[in-house]
Parts: sequence; C-alpha cells; structure tokens
Amino acid sequence: MEQIVLGDIRIDVLKKDIKNIHLSVYPPSGKVRISAPLRMDTDTIRIFAISKLGWIKKQQTKLREQERETPREYINRESHYYLGKRYLLRIATGSSSPKVTLKHDIIELQMRKGSFAEKSRVILESWYRQKLKAIAPKYIRKWEPKMDVEVKELGVKKMKTKWGTCSREAGRIWLNLELIKKPLHCIEYIIVHEMLHLLERKHNENFILHMDKFLPKWRFCKEELNKSPLRHENWSY
Repeated sequence: MEQIVLGDIRIDVLKKDIKNIHLSVYPPSGKVRISAPLRMDTDTIRIFAISKLGWIKKQQTKLREQERETPREYINRESHYYLGKRYLLRIATGSSSPKVTLKHDIIELQMRKGSFAEKSRVILESWYRQKLKAIAPKYIRKWEPKMDVEVKELGVKKMKTKWGTCSREAGRIWLNLELIKKPLHCIEYIIVHEMLHLLERKHNENFILHMDKFLPKWRFCKEELNKSPLRHENWSY
C-alpha cells in the first residue's frame, strides 16, 4: 500500500474504483487512510492531505484522549452495560443450560461448572445479540412508513469503526453489537441514520435535512455516542 508522510503523520493511500476521494481517521491510535480514485495521481492526493492536516490532527487528539473501558474479564461484580444502564455481573454455576437473566442491577450469567471466561463472553454476547435483534425491528417498522423505505434484511455483527452500515442495493442494514449497551434513543438514531442511506447515499446537505426532519435531536444522540467510553480496542462513529 502506498504511503504519504507529512511530518510525524503517516497516511495509507488506497486507490479504488471510486469517484471521490475519502479521508478516514481510525481509532484507537488515530491511523489515517485516504481512499482515492484510480485516476488520481500522488501529488493531487498529497495536496488534499495537506489541506486536511488540521482536521486530521484534531481527530487524532480526540481519539487518543477519549475514555476507554478496561478489557472485560467476565468475573463476578464486573461492570457490564445494557441499554445504557450499568449492571454488575454475577456468575452462577450449576448443571442447567447456560442463560442470562436481568435481576435489578445484576446481570446473572448461569454457567455449567468448569466453564471459563471465554465461554462466559460467548454466552453474554449471544444474549446481547438476541436482545438487539428483538429491539431493532420495532424501530424499523416504526420508521419504514415515515421514510417510505423498506429494510429487506437486518444483521448484527461486531464492527471496529462504525455503529452501523447500509447496503442500498441489498436493502440491508447492519448494526454494531455494542449498540445494545447504549440507551434506546441512541439505538433508534443509528437505525434511522442507516435507513436514511436507502434514500441518500452520502452524508450531504440533503441527508442532513432529512435527519433534521425525522430526528430533530439526532446531533445530541451522535454526541452522546461519540463521548461514551470506547471498548478497549475499538471505535468512534
């Protein structure tokens, strides 16, 4: 992969079959990448990068200073989150099948004897996935008639750099599994954001006008998500 070096900043350059140039700064370290059209020469890309240098440094500083969760160990009394609320993990071992239960401020994880942290993680993430897949369709059904769009498929997966994505061609939206840890209004914001890409591909003025129309307080939700603690290895939106 080609690189551009501007002082102490290294920028990866990836040439693709696209029409416009795109600049991204990725967490957690602030790695920079430019995706450019195949026809664009290196000097033009360098000039573009220089023009965005102030923005790049600002984004890198924001990412490096952002609070991060410590790595989860899946042990008793460890903090975990669900729909924006903090819970303490309680691990109960026995002979029954694995399950997760909410009890006031406790997430109780029922395990078979001899299970380890990795198994606890798998069980809890499976529960999170089921919950997000149960919640998201309600918002999709709410917004489909209002936006005059149809979501043909919903998926949930781990993502390192985005809270959600949309495939216009397939009519499919993907949600980041970590969203289930955020408040419901943040989940709704991301769903509306991705559904709106079925109408408007880019984050242009028309996209913003639609967001203002459908969710007037969407900027508050975006700020709340971007200020919330990141996972140990992870992202921003």
